[in-house]
Amino acid sequence: MIRRIPAPWLVLDIIGAVFGLLITVPLSMTFSSGQLSFWLPDISATTVLVVASLLVWGAAAISRLSPPIALILAWTGALLQMGGGLPPLPIDVAIFGVLFATSAWGTKRMLWLGGASAVGGGVLGGLYIGLLQYDVNAVAAPAPIEMRLVLLSVTMGLTIVLSLAMAWGAGLLWRVVRQSRVTREAQLRAETMAAEEQERVRIARDMHDIVAHSLAVVIAQSDGARYAAAARPELAQEALVTIAQTARSALSDVRMLLTQLRHRQGDGPQPTLADLEALFSQVRQAGVEPRVTVDPMPQADPPGAIQLAVYRILQEALTNAIRHGEGDVDVHLSWWAERVDITVRNRVPAPAAPSAPGAPQAAHGGHGLIGMRERAQLVGGALTVQHEPNWFTVRATLPIGPSAN
Repeated sequence: MIRRIPAPWLVLDIIGAVFGLLITVPLSMTFSSGQLSFWLPDISATTVLVVASLLVWGAAAISRLSPPIALILAWTGALLQMGGGLPPLPIDVAIFGVLFATSAWGTKRMLWLGGASAVGGGVLGGLYIGLLQYDVNAVAAPAPIEMRLVLLSVTMGLTIVLSLAMAWGAGLLWRVVRQSRVTREAQLRAETMAAEEQERVRIARDMHDIVAHSLAVVIAQSDGARYAAAARPELAQEALVTIAQTARSALSDVRMLLTQLRHRQGDGPQPTLADLEALFSQVRQAGVEPRVTVDPMPQADPPGAIQLAVYRILQEALTNAIRHGEGDVDVHLSWWAERVDITVRNRVPAPAAPSAPGAPQAAHGGHGLIGMRERAQLVGGALTVQHEPNWFTVRATLPIGPSAN
């Protein structure tokens, strides 16, 4: 029954209703002063006018606060006005504001009650105006209903219905605009939350790529240093240097990602194709030789999203080769005009081979493959993994075009 509205709006509505009352009541009195009500004996038309004015303008004052109560007061004032035999007066302007409020701020039930009031009030008003022109005092011999009175009632009824319906329709339009604004705000909040979630997923994916790759290199170098410590100390020293460099690089990348996670001030620098040589160098230092083939070469600078996806997919695939493979790894890149094809193939130990072709292999499962597939899907591409006896192959196709931006 009562809505929560800001106090300034309620004060503004009350002030507006008071001004409307002070302006329309004197104007209305010029049409009704000195008359007696037709159907309320011994009550002056002025008294009926004042009471009806207080009711309809009081309804206008609280129409935003409580549309149901406002509609009841407006109907009471209108019926009192007709019961007093008063014609349509300037005070009736307040009814337009009440109908506007029922459709703009009322519930769905109030919305339709307001529409029904507009139609019913218009029909009743047309009949009432026609009745005012009929000689109701000739009770003994009532005058016959003339066609002009019927036409007058119909014409005035349609006019009043259209006028009230316009006020109700204006409120309905404002309701639609307000709901559209709320829906748009909710959509923007949802898009913001989705963007934030995507950013967190991207940072988590980058964190996984960086940490997994760096730890794989560190573990491989540590094993090599342990075996070479007694026989060839100089190799152990080189391995320790590689471990320190890899750890520092990983620490720097992790710090950058944590800074993004805390402050969200941009994406920060991301790897590009120019960083692939450094990635291959780290893989070599881990004891795995990447045999890289690029055919054909890229004809132009690929989009940044494609370069990042290529780097991260190769990083994860090479990390898997270091951790689970044996021997060297074959890397093939084909830069076509509309796409880039990536193939990474490495040998796996015999016990790690699946019992049947195409069966899932635990050694290469987990977040790594999921991350590579997500990288490919984010730029509109696809990634497949093929398990063969003693071989593990990763193939990806990334489009170079609008979907990659």
